[in-house]
Amino acid sequence: MLEIKSVSKTYKKSKTKAIDSVSLTIEDGDIYGFIGPNGAGKSTTIKCITGIHPFEQGDILLDGVSIKTDPIGCKMKMAYVPDNPDVYENLSGIAYIHFICDIYGIGNERDVLIHRYAEMFGIKDRLSDSIKNYSHGMKQKIVLIAALVHKPKLLVLDEPFVGLDPKAAYDLKEVMKELCSQGTMIFFSSHVLEVVEKLCNKIAIIKDGKIIASGELEAVRGDMSLENVFLELFHE
Repeated sequence: MLEIKSVSKTYKKSKTKAIDSVSLTIEDGDIYGFIGPNGAGKSTTIKCITGIHPFEQGDILLDGVSIKTDPIGCKMKMAYVPDNPDVYENLSGIAYIHFICDIYGIGNERDVLIHRYAEMFGIKDRLSDSIKNYSHGMKQKIVLIAALVHKPKLLVLDEPFVGLDPKAAYDLKEVMKELCSQGTMIFFSSHVLEVVEKLCNKIAIIKDGKIIASGELEAVRGDMSLENVFLELFHE
């Protein structure tokens, strides 16, 4: 279980309160969608969950362990795929994946999963190429493979479908469903409401750094489509 408890984050330079008392609970097996307009606080929340950004109020617990008191222990149980993959471009794709596997202490079993996901995402024949020669979508696939190979308890994705071709996007959705059936928690942001509506069992909507709706998808949207709920909430 991931528990986000009244977390607030202020950027010191701009003195902007990016998120304000955010509280959410993601349980084992949840595919949890996180939506909101640009600048609402989605990426800041994600970076607090993954230990990239410190936060001045509240706490974030993964299986009862605080990201503040045991950041390494928490990070060993999670994987994070940002919206703009920042990878070591002088490495080959396969070298980068093995580098990540070494960090997480993955043994020889990595080879089977690397082969599976590389073939699935259509990048098997490009693994030995230098990452600097990859397109954005190919970098995204490499980072996804590296994230999936160590079988994280929590998978955090920021706009994961951006830059992926339709086949890769479909395959990623199928992998997400498979992982959640095995008890993995998935928390992801997206602007594609149709994907969130079809894929997620729970959602949260954030506006101006505050959660304005959260819970079971059916309960949040009621009789409306998610798009209509979103438009109604953000209608000026």
